[in-house]
Amino acid sequence: MIERANLSPEQDAAYRAALTRALEAGAAVLRDGGEALDAVQAAIQIMEDDPLFNAGRGAVFTAEGRNELDAAVMNGADLTAGAVAGLTTTRHPIAAARAVMEQSPHVMLIGPGADAFAASQNLEQVDPGYFFTERRWQGLVKFLTDNNLPVPERPAGAPPAGMASLEPAPPLNERKFGTVGAVALDSHGNLAAGTSTGGTTGKRWGRVGDVPVIGAGTYASNQDGCAVSATGDGEYFIRATVARDICARMAVLRDSDRPGMIPCGDHGEVCFNDHLPDSWVAAQEEIDEAESLGGKGGVIVMTRDGYAHFAMSTPGMYRGEVRSDLEPRVAIYADEE
Repeated sequence: MIERANLSPEQDAAYRAALTRALEAGAAVLRDGGEALDAVQAAIQIMEDDPLFNAGRGAVFTAEGRNELDAAVMNGADLTAGAVAGLTTTRHPIAAARAVMEQSPHVMLIGPGADAFAASQNLEQVDPGYFFTERRWQGLVKFLTDNNLPVPERPAGAPPAGMASLEPAPPLNERKFGTVGAVALDSHGNLAAGTSTGGTTGKRWGRVGDVPVIGAGTYASNQDGCAVSATGDGEYFIRATVARDICARMAVLRDSDRPGMIPCGDHGEVCFNDHLPDSWVAAQEEIDEAESLGGKGGVIVMTRDGYAHFAMSTPGMYRGEVRSDLEPRVAIYADEE
């Protein structure tokens, strides 16, 4: 779990710096009048390249000792979407998901076929060893040992054992809560969402979680005024169709007899006069429902008004926001504003 007691000061600082870099990459796209989709992809690719996160380089390992990567992206303007699962050689899974959306007649591709498609779209391919990090490998060894499962041989292309000391701020071994995602609203009023992950440590039999399942881990709709990216216990987020349901709940709240909205907070947020924005209420209700089924996690939500809201049932979630009138703000722990 992402808790203060589990992060050293160096790790805490490293995660905050990494989140800020991702925010700045996405914000740069939007400042130049770019599309929400481009901003989402830019932010996520920064995190896919950062071994601190459970996505891309730094993804957790399967029980067989592989990194199998999932991602999804959705365009709120027309509800087009793309997803990939089980990638092993594509450097940026989020780019592959977008290519599926824009360059194929499909929504989801999996396994070797998805990597082959990505390669056919001239997306960068890497040796599987590129995704290796020592901390994730040691996390797999511990998981398998604790569960009396066989430990596979160290992957080909991995650096020699004992190199963990060379990592200046090794990632927290949170097993599954390091999934990365981004949501954005551009100057044209279009929303987009994207998510990327390595899944769960020790996953078996080709397990796929909620991230590439449109409507579960990723969803965006201009009409609903909502873009969502989720992280957590994917099996439960799939059952609860978390991302789509948050948008549906927001629509119901907007049409309900709840009190009118007034300004609140220190950054110009627009809230109902009970000080709870509809997006936060919808997100927290959905997270609570997933938790009632047995799943923990969190979501980031972007509204059509450009306000970001976060909800979680865990002690922490890596998160941040930036707007044209707001400097980047990042947070890790649940009790941070």
